[in-house]
Amino acid sequence: MTATAAPMIDQTPLIEAMERCFHEQKSAFQQHPMPSAEERIGLLKRLKSPLYYHQDALVEAVNRDFGVRCPTETRFLELASLVDSIKYNTRNIRRWMRPQRRHTSMNVRPARAHVIHQPLGVVGIIVPWNYPYFLALGPMIAALAAGNRVMIKMSEYTPHAAEALKTMLAEIYTEDQVAVVTGEAEVSIAFSRLAFDHLLFTGSTAVGRHVMAAAAENLTPVTLELGGKSPALIHESYPLQEAAERMSWGKCLNAGQTCVAPDYVLVPRHQVDAFTQAFSRVVSNWYPSKRDNDDYTAVINERQMQRLQRYLDDAEAKGARIVPINPAREDFAGSGKLPITLVLDTTPDMLIEQEEIFGPLLIVKPYDTLEQAIAHINQQPRPLALYYFDYNRERSDFVLNHTHSGGACINDTLSHVAVDDMPFGGVGPSGMGHYHGKEGFLTFTKAKGVLSKGKVNGTKLLFPPWNRRIHKIALKIALKPD
Repeated sequence: MTATAAPMIDQTPLIEAMERCFHEQKSAFQQHPMPSAEERIGLLKRLKSPLYYHQDALVEAVNRDFGVRCPTETRFLELASLVDSIKYNTRNIRRWMRPQRRHTSMNVRPARAHVIHQPLGVVGIIVPWNYPYFLALGPMIAALAAGNRVMIKMSEYTPHAAEALKTMLAEIYTEDQVAVVTGEAEVSIAFSRLAFDHLLFTGSTAVGRHVMAAAAENLTPVTLELGGKSPALIHESYPLQEAAERMSWGKCLNAGQTCVAPDYVLVPRHQVDAFTQAFSRVVSNWYPSKRDNDDYTAVINERQMQRLQRYLDDAEAKGARIVPINPAREDFAGSGKLPITLVLDTTPDMLIEQEEIFGPLLIVKPYDTLEQAIAHINQQPRPLALYYFDYNRERSDFVLNHTHSGGACINDTLSHVAVDDMPFGGVGPSGMGHYHGKEGFLTFTKAKGVLSKGKVNGTKLLFPPWNRRIHKIALKIALKPD
């Protein structure tokens, strides 16, 4: 019996509804272009209680999309983090909104200069599948704090999470304030072509290029949160057991399906085997079994599973050493899960070294000197995150000052993303622009410079005809070297 492909569902009605919503949000913003601090705070506070009361539905929905998604991870990494973000933004909105006084130069005085931050209008947010709530609502919180309207395009790979979020937000906001868009890739393409006032995309570098090209048709400014191969670097003085625990934390969460998860770890050559053993012990203690363990998240879908398996098969065929951490010796066929696996003795011609892993595989690479390790990092495309393990402050500063990455942690992994008072964003191939905290407010507003003059107009002295004596005196003063 020959299997038949699932029928294609016409996406036209979804696209037409999306376009209507976009124009409604545009119109609503034009009628109310500068919401007060009280209005913005009110919009954010409305979200707190629903996150609590809808948490079971949200957790169950994303669990259905993954097959198995650790419930506690969803609550901690997505929902609790959003509550913290709401609190941080509501505490600071009034201060961020205040006009800022600026210096006026001699040739425009008497005058007053200041900067006001105006909302941009309608902000589009394209959400990936790995953290559907945090990566939808985190940017939304920043955009609402900045006074904007928001449209959110959810990933087609997490349809249950998309519907759960859409249901919750429809109870909180009108569609001309916040709208959730669902649908397949065709809808995503049409979404990225709308004339948003700002577009934020989180996802792969390859797709990010297409999103940026589509946005360019309307000269829409973009923030791209991409990924890449985030390195971890362990100094030889650092306790390996401690490094293994802190590294495992960053790699095991969501089964490594995190844009800032460590992609490869650089270990002193004489410590590679000891680190491999320490890392394996930690993971085995945390997850003595994985197949039927709800604490261990599955790979999102078969397409991603095949991609990861292709990396492993290619690496093994080219001479890599594969070390799966499977203490219960389980068969994972048909489970949707892949054990945390260390990959050693890799070479640049292997797919696993060329592509972002985005899954439960970790490359372990030896290095001989700290300078050599830094040189290796700098030869790669600039990553979204860098992790350095060393209690020596001077060496830590040296590593930070001699490498480029979107963000960094010293003696930890992932935790910098949870700090609301720091910008989050990539650099080069790992992204452009920032959000989180004040940087999110700045990203989603226009800093408008305003010069105000009163009845006295000092510029009148410089009016034509030119080359009068006053012009010569003014130019002599202005151009005089120090």
